[in-house]
Amino acid sequence: MDFLHRHIEALIFCSKEPLAMPDIQRCLSEMFESEIPDEHIHQAIEALQQKYLADDFSFALEKSGGGFQFLTKPAYQNSVSILLKHQSQKRLSTAQLETLSIIAYKQPISKSEMEQIRGVNCDYSVHKLLEKELVIITGKSTGLGRPLLYGTSQKFMDYFGINDIKDLPQPKDFVQESNEIGEQKE
Repeated sequence: MDFLHRHIEALIFCSKEPLAMPDIQRCLSEMFESEIPDEHIHQAIEALQQKYLADDFSFALEKSGGGFQFLTKPAYQNSVSILLKHQSQKRLSTAQLETLSIIAYKQPISKSEMEQIRGVNCDYSVHKLLEKELVIITGKSTGLGRPLLYGTSQKFMDYFGINDIKDLPQPKDFVQESNEIGEQKE
């Protein structure tokens, strides 16, 4: 069974994106020219997750974006964020983050609906989000003019480390105090 762990470990390590169970199953079945039971794959992944929980490793095997991938442990977040800050030239602007959040919470949504919520033109932000593949065109509205509808992509899920759109924080998740302006008088 150890050989299965190592093959799964190599597959997940080499994948740029979270690797889903069906993809792991397909690769292993082709490699060994026989069906590998789901139970064996699950056991191997659980064993790998336990292995990487040890303090000897700065990363862990996590389920994210509908699949499995190696992610840095929180204790090393500052080191990695410094590196990424230096490497990153394509950070999201405030306008892009605002537009992306509107799309995430209201999808599918047209550009005119986004502009109505934001109160400003969203052409540039939507264009950049499409370019970064965080947003996709999901279809056309049945309304007047049949405008394009936008939604979030799988890359959005990976970028923010969520498995489902339902995992987005809800307004009730925010503490009231962090949303207040000014000081309270005693």
